[in-house]
Amino acid sequence: MNNDIELIKSFTKQDYENGIVNLHIHSTFSDGKSTFESIIQQAKTKGYKAFAITDHNTVQGHIENPDSGIITGVEFDVWYKYIFLHLLAYGIDVNSVGMQKFYAKDKRGTEMDIVRFFAKRNIKDLIKEIHDAGGIAVLAHPACCWALNMEDFIKDLVEIGLDGIEVYYPYPRWRKYIKFSNPDILDKIADKYNLIKTGGTDFHGIEL
Repeated sequence: MNNDIELIKSFTKQDYENGIVNLHIHSTFSDGKSTFESIIQQAKTKGYKAFAITDHNTVQGHIENPDSGIITGVEFDVWYKYIFLHLLAYGIDVNSVGMQKFYAKDKRGTEMDIVRFFAKRNIKDLIKEIHDAGGIAVLAHPACCWALNMEDFIKDLVEIGLDGIEVYYPYPRWRKYIKFSNPDILDKIADKYNLIKTGGTDFHGIEL
């Protein structure tokens, strides 16, 4: 049994909305401004119940900090048909051989938007390898996905193995204005398809 996944399943809406659980944080291992170590210290100081560092297309921070005790995470850039999306993987074995081909080959693939936008990852294969590595696959900030029909989009992803969606998300910065779906419907979609509900702030700054 994967302790990270069981822990994620136990979190409530209040945990996310009260800010004591944050499962979407970026460090300097991708395009964040705060170091992996600083984020860990800040979260502990602020009394977080749990958190995950989910750098773009890399788990190098987790590899270099094997005893951090935090939830293992990574955020992949991937396409499904005509839709560009971000797929969060939680609880994976960072040493999984099968996952290696999905990680960025260099630093540009973790921080440069233009490089990440043209990523060529097969989402079905990626989800399979996430599962084989002991993890779960979660759709990040879904209201930002340019899907003509959000429910049909999520239903398609469920059919190829999606485990959850990021329901509790503040949509900061430009995402406040550019949304292709109403975030309020996501909770109902998650219930309908029995998906794990997660949440996070997509933090990229210096101070949590």
